[in-house]
Amino acid sequence: MSDNRSSIQFKRIIILILIVITLLLFLWKSILIGLGSFLIYDETPIQADAIVVLNTGVEYYSRLIEAADLYNEGYADRIIINGNRKMDIERELEAKGYEPCCFWYENGLRILALYHVPRNKVIPISAEDVYDSTGEAEIVGNYLKSMGVKRIIITTSKYHTKRARFIWKKLYGNDFSLKIVSAKTDPFDPEAWWQDSRQIRWVLAEYGAWIYYYWKRIKEE
Repeated sequence: MSDNRSSIQFKRIIILILIVITLLLFLWKSILIGLGSFLIYDETPIQADAIVVLNTGVEYYSRLIEAADLYNEGYADRIIINGNRKMDIERELEAKGYEPCCFWYENGLRILALYHVPRNKVIPISAEDVYDSTGEAEIVGNYLKSMGVKRIIITTSKYHTKRARFIWKKLYGNDFSLKIVSAKTDPFDPEAWWQDSRQIRWVLAEYGAWIYYYWKRIKEE
């Protein structure tokens, strides 16, 4: 009797597993689209004191182009960029006499100039020891506060918009009136990201960053 019950239960488990697998196969595309779409938080820009270009991550040029477009559309009269990241090996090279060919922000200024943004409308912030989005938000946000900036537009890659907004809201609450605007020329496609190896890496890295953020919080509690 016991063997019959075990056999019935086993068959039910197998049937349940097959049903779940069938549903996943049927819904796999919707699930993947959902995973990609979840990362995006794109808002309509409003008049602001400054446009902030985030530098952590990839597709930085697309972010600069978006900032230039927003500037030319009259949403703000200045653009904030940051960079100058340095590893220990780079500091060692500098101690031996190595000198970069130009200032760290020169490429950014030249790209913005192509889109008719004058150099004197760009404010570069050096953030040498920043290697994640939270550190970047801390450095840039505090600098903006010291300038008396209240209203900002933050532009970043599409897949990074939701996490960027979460971090800035978590750090500053209502200190800033902010809008997150994705870089329109960023190639990330939430409806087909799994077909491109670069975009697969972006999605995996972004979810990894979410996991790391919450793991770090749990560890600190």
